[in-house]
Amino acid sequence: MARSPSTPYPAVQWRAGRSLEDLARDLPREIAVGLSLGGRPHTVLMATPQDLEDLARGFVVTEAIARAGDILGVTVTEEERGVLVDVRLAPGAVARKARPRNLEGRSSCGLCGVQRLADAVRPLPVLGAGARIRHEAIPSALAALEDRQALGRLTRATHAAAFFDSDGALVLVREDVGRHNALDKLAGAMAREGRDAGSGFVVVTSRCSFEMVEKAVRMGCPILVAVSAPTELAIAKAQEANLTLVALARADGHAVFAGGERLVEAALEPA
Repeated sequence: MARSPSTPYPAVQWRAGRSLEDLARDLPREIAVGLSLGGRPHTVLMATPQDLEDLARGFVVTEAIARAGDILGVTVTEEERGVLVDVRLAPGAVARKARPRNLEGRSSCGLCGVQRLADAVRPLPVLGAGARIRHEAIPSALAALEDRQALGRLTRATHAAAFFDSDGALVLVREDVGRHNALDKLAGAMAREGRDAGSGFVVVTSRCSFEMVEKAVRMGCPILVAVSAPTELAIAKAQEANLTLVALARADGHAVFAGGERLVEAALEPA
């Protein structure tokens, strides 16, 4: 039986100058997700229990474990203490060893359990030209995403990652209590549906650390837009990979930190 992504909990509301009030609040669920590769345990992620096949597919791609086309299948098994997700890869598909981990991956952390510094910050592939978009497409995308965050509206406690085409139309959105998980779910959904990540841009409703840049690059997406600020390392990795990095995105504007050539003014577009 599928697990609900949220559950109602009682609480007591305090407000200045008012009596205490009972209330019920829907909160996001966070469960242990054991990820294995061909039956061999790899890591445990703390995630919201929906779109777990997409989470596994995206994790394999954005962690550079294997290519999307090398994934033969994903099996999701409910257990009493969580969910087991096994990814079956084509024989000989693993071109490099996955980053070894010895701890669970917490929902707030993209690199929990990584044992070596060399595995934490790895070289990235360089993106091609990819899509170009109008500056105006970004606030339009933010507005569209707000309307599509069903779990976020219900709980006010989750992140979202969404893909938009070059015209700013929303294509796919995924949500999770963890920002890395939301982006991995999006990457997995894109891969599963055979969508070209180079044809548009990704928006994340979170801060932009370098792991988010890494995941967007390994998806093959040329433009990453974040609602909050980037770190210095995120900007450096975006420049290294030829990624356009936009952050501090709001309805009335945004800041471009890298790859500004992919953003154009509507008035300057050729007729």
